[in-house]
Amino acid sequence: MLTCTPRIRNLSRALLGAAALSAAFIANAADGTLLHTMFQDHAVLQREQPIRVFGRANAGEQVKLSFAGKRATARADGDGNWSTTLPAMKAGGPYTLVATAGSTTQNVADVMVGDVWLCSGQSNMELQVWRALDARAEIAGANNDRIRLLTVPQNGAVTPQATFATPVKWTTTTPDTIRDFSAACYYFARELQKTVDVPMGLVNAAWGGSRIQAWTSGDALRATKLYDAELDVLAQYANDEAGGLASWGDVWARWWNARADAKPGDEPWRRDFTPGKDWRTAPRELGAWERWGVPELAAFDGMLWYRTTVKLTAQQAAQGATLALAPADEVDMTWVNGVAVGSTYGAGSGREYALPSGLLKEGENVVVVNVLDTYREGGLSGPASANALRFKDGSTVVLSNPWKYRKVDGNDTPPRAPWQTAAGLSTLYNGMIAPLGRYNVRGMLWYQGESNTFEGARYRDLLRTLREDWRSRFGAKTPLLIVQLANYGMPKAQPAESGWAELRESQRQVANDDANSGLAVAIDIGDHYDIHPSNKQELGRRLARVARHVVYGEALPPSGPVPRSARRVADGVVVTFADNTGELVGIGANGPIGFELCGAQKDSCRYADAKASGNTVTLRAPNAHEATRVRYCWADGPTCTLFDGANLPAGPFELALPTASTDDHAR
Repeated sequence: MLTCTPRIRNLSRALLGAAALSAAFIANAADGTLLHTMFQDHAVLQREQPIRVFGRANAGEQVKLSFAGKRATARADGDGNWSTTLPAMKAGGPYTLVATAGSTTQNVADVMVGDVWLCSGQSNMELQVWRALDARAEIAGANNDRIRLLTVPQNGAVTPQATFATPVKWTTTTPDTIRDFSAACYYFARELQKTVDVPMGLVNAAWGGSRIQAWTSGDALRATKLYDAELDVLAQYANDEAGGLASWGDVWARWWNARADAKPGDEPWRRDFTPGKDWRTAPRELGAWERWGVPELAAFDGMLWYRTTVKLTAQQAAQGATLALAPADEVDMTWVNGVAVGSTYGAGSGREYALPSGLLKEGENVVVVNVLDTYREGGLSGPASANALRFKDGSTVVLSNPWKYRKVDGNDTPPRAPWQTAAGLSTLYNGMIAPLGRYNVRGMLWYQGESNTFEGARYRDLLRTLREDWRSRFGAKTPLLIVQLANYGMPKAQPAESGWAELRESQRQVANDDANSGLAVAIDIGDHYDIHPSNKQELGRRLARVARHVVYGEALPPSGPVPRSARRVADGVVVTFADNTGELVGIGANGPIGFELCGAQKDSCRYADAKASGNTVTLRAPNAHEATRVRYCWADGPTCTLFDGANLPAGPFELALPTASTDDHAR
């Protein structure tokens, strides 16, 4: 039986085997549960598609379904799984879904037929209605029996799960149920229902701080050829935790030693490593390093090494033991006596790492922790007494010796342990998407990317991979509606490179290359000071507009002016736009602000004077004839003021300027 540590509890039932799952499901038949948990009172089933219905029964048992006068049958396979389809239906309800197998009958009441939406991503999709604008009035006025809500429990898993970590429940929209539901998802459906008057079912599966890799299946990630080593470790970890940890330690060490500024012998995790003069003594109570009074750490986001020692008796060293650490903000990689013993993402809880037998030694033992922080405060939180060795006999030895620390220079980002929940590989797909089964959906809403801004170019392929991965589950042409990252951070006085802008460009390109995808521009409704902008009502309106165009085929521009081409003229560059309503205008100035002309090299961009006319913008700047690229809105939190007659903004983009022998084209 597994010993439960916070990491294992965080992964929930990640290590359950297929046999255990099968036994659990077959037991459901005995208590009257034949249908998958997605099929329950107040559910919404997707209209105008054959309705997939599935569940569990005793092996070989026949299952009969009836719904709104339609009937279907299925037979459970040798593992107890069954699935079938009901005929496509128009919007309507409420109806009752009845499943019968042998002497067992399950009735599901108040089921509607309408459009089902999967809303997923990180914290801006998770952000609840109570945290959005005008929350008190919005919550008080939320009464809609035709918008149904289901929140997927947050759960990471090493292997795909067939059930949710905790029970789920479909609910109607009321002040009580909407308060903690996704604001972006709800306001989207509320706005869409004004023109698409059918019941809406909203499934919210989101996790703050999550990376796109965690939402993508292991098979899809394997096909990219980008994460073979990490996926091999994940597969090992699923069956042999200690072995997986050791292998991950090797992967992490190879990354550290391959950095551009790596120095021979600089391996702080090793037991025989001798800290040099660049190691300093940390405050006894530790806590966020920004509060230590050290100027170079006052606003530092990056990695810090921590190292301490603890003396043990022979009796202590011979016992089974667990290393307990205070919460680490936000990722730790931890070694004891040079052996990797754990790595966890998340600042909310402490760490508990079971130590392999024979690892501890009589005398001095070395504990080393590398902490990565990427946002706000970072480090090992206090009190110091939270850091200790806990032994099998119930005794505890606090790590009372001073901690030494060393700041890591540069912006290198270490690999994340593949089993980490929000930052791992396939973990959220396994724990939050796989349990949905193949439930029919009309479309997928995706608001994520803040946690991947360090790899904006790679994100392009990762987002395409996720799109096709999810379509393999929900349907080959299932629409994907992407929220382009909102502005965040202060505008720059001069053009600069931006990981946020690069990721927005990847989002734009992915939306452009697929007829069943769309982009909601949010560059003007962010917050310079808050990564979680509260105006989710306007975001919902824009997402609904994209859906009306992409999903329902309405002949309206989906999301404001879209760049189509850039060409040289005698004294400048002309950018041509499409999908604008009315003429282009620059808000708040004589011309639109935010355009740059760039050469081939980084740091070659310069702001350009711009003039809007009709559906074009003409750019002029010194040496404009040397430009090879046009950029717009290119910063983490840019100032950009090009809108159309419907008051919709042009989104960030980069276009390549053609040479004399090529046609205009978009990069």
